[in-house]
Amino acid sequence: MFEGIEFVNKEFFWLFLLLPLVIVWYVFKRNKQTAELKMSSLKGFKVTSSWLTKLKPIMFVLRLLALTLLIMALARPQTVDVSSKTKTTRGIDIVMAIDVSASMLAKDLRPNRLDALKEVAAEFIKGRPNDRIGLVEYAGESYTKTPITSDKAIVLRSLKSIEYNNIIEGGTAIGMGLATSVNRLKDSKAKSKVIILLTDGVNNSGFIDPKIASELAIEYGIKTYTIGLGTNGMALSPVAIDPRTGQFQYGRIKVEIDETLLKEIATATGGKYFRATNNKKLEEIYSEINKLEKTDVEEFKFYNYEEKYRPLVLLAGFLLLLELLLRNTLFKSFV
Repeated sequence: MFEGIEFVNKEFFWLFLLLPLVIVWYVFKRNKQTAELKMSSLKGFKVTSSWLTKLKPIMFVLRLLALTLLIMALARPQTVDVSSKTKTTRGIDIVMAIDVSASMLAKDLRPNRLDALKEVAAEFIKGRPNDRIGLVEYAGESYTKTPITSDKAIVLRSLKSIEYNNIIEGGTAIGMGLATSVNRLKDSKAKSKVIILLTDGVNNSGFIDPKIASELAIEYGIKTYTIGLGTNGMALSPVAIDPRTGQFQYGRIKVEIDETLLKEIATATGGKYFRATNNKKLEEIYSEINKLEKTDVEEFKFYNYEEKYRPLVLLAGFLLLLELLLRNTLFKSFV
């Protein structure tokens, strides 16, 4: 009955402690509420029992119910409908540049570098509901997988479909991957523009120098976070393709990441360099970037109060009128 109802002035419930006292008072005074006639003998009189006398306490019950309803009305019952509206005051546009060269199939991360990245990046994307995100793939060349968009379902589908293929020219063109990402963001009207560039190798391909690409990022006010992906030392990596099965053959190869270059790019653009040597470290890196690049969101709450005391007062008034009517009609000769 009172589901969803709050009482604003709960202190009035203390008045319920008076009700037992009222009941006790009524019990003691009940016999004195009717007129008495003392006679020495009832011989010669016919004794009958009136049903009206038995129903007379109903007036006290009505008054007691009315008093209960009035106390509840004084406690001011109401329902509160809370609605909220969020307003993004500082949106961020993010492009994730992902290395898809064959070395990303190395198994120093589980199950391999590329799949580990896709899993962590998907959680990062889900945690940015108010930002626009785009994807860029690069190996020996680069291209836009998904333009920046606020539709996270599209971005997640595109991320899931990323895999190594031999259509893209082999190698690692860090400069081209960065330049393509800058090109996606240069016309953005967002107050903050960010590139997350991930690679597991050195710049050995492409016709755009990474330092030139970083200068473009600086010119357009784009911050770049760089991530070097790969364990320290040796890693089980693709070394050849089996001509009979078409599958990669793996061998242990020394992990080489141009950390100096990645640090220079990050520092020059106002970003930060990270090294991910395992799955857990990769998760921590994306979590840290998520904290560093916060979107300012304002939340407005609207409260709609609906008072519920009026029906209680009306019902209490009706009970009192009914009690008054009975007192002056049906029970008039007995009160």
